[in-house]
Amino acid sequence: MSFEVAAEAYDRFMGRFSRLLAPQMADLAGVHAGQTALDVGCGTGMLTAVLVERLGVASVSGIDPSESFVAAARERFPGIRVERGSAEALPFGDATFDVTIAQLVVHFMSDPVLGIREMARVTRPGGVVAACVWDHAGGTGPVSLFWRAVNDVDPGAGDEAGLPGTRAGHLVELFELAGVAAIDGTTLHADLEMATFDAYWEPFNRGVGPAGVYLGKLDADAKARVEARARQLAGPEPFVIAATAWATRGTVAPAD
Repeated sequence: MSFEVAAEAYDRFMGRFSRLLAPQMADLAGVHAGQTALDVGCGTGMLTAVLVERLGVASVSGIDPSESFVAAARERFPGIRVERGSAEALPFGDATFDVTIAQLVVHFMSDPVLGIREMARVTRPGGVVAACVWDHAGGTGPVSLFWRAVNDVDPGAGDEAGLPGTRAGHLVELFELAGVAAIDGTTLHADLEMATFDAYWEPFNRGVGPAGVYLGKLDADAKARVEARARQLAGPEPFVIAATAWATRGTVAPAD
């Protein structure tokens, strides 16, 4: 899925959570000075910023299918190589990077196994491939409250729980199918306090991701009913959105 929305819209919607994951993902992947790294599905640059801070501009590259996000990343990080393209066909040579990371991307890949296999291809033998995906299936993702409200108002509307990697253990399974060795699975947390319900809700109106697309298709009355139910579920202000992500890292095996 490509996010053809303004970078600022993504930052307000999911960026507020993904920036909390970024240092945790860099730690999980063991990112340290002297390495080269690729940010797959770099978006507007939440993880890219951490990689640049730790490795320097010359050692970081990124790729994303969204034209607006690529433009934003290039503007925010002058001098790094940011390509427009998909994880399933990375425009980089074999064994180019020491670390390749996909933060909140695997569940939107058209072919997750191929995407992870491509990540391993561009990573040197002994290097690290890592990824994380929100726990949508377990109901502890940052948009879970939204989808609970949707399905209370519109039963059977669906949600993001069926996306690849979003249930317990599935991200590890995808890594195994891609042939990435020495796999470790864990959970990361990006809890965020919302001062008001409006602060949580407003970004959903910006058309970002499956939630934003769904909301944008509703008429005014249906939107109001979903919003009212979400407000009830959120409870008294301020409230905390407790967001959990499944995370996995593996080591690229030496070539036969």
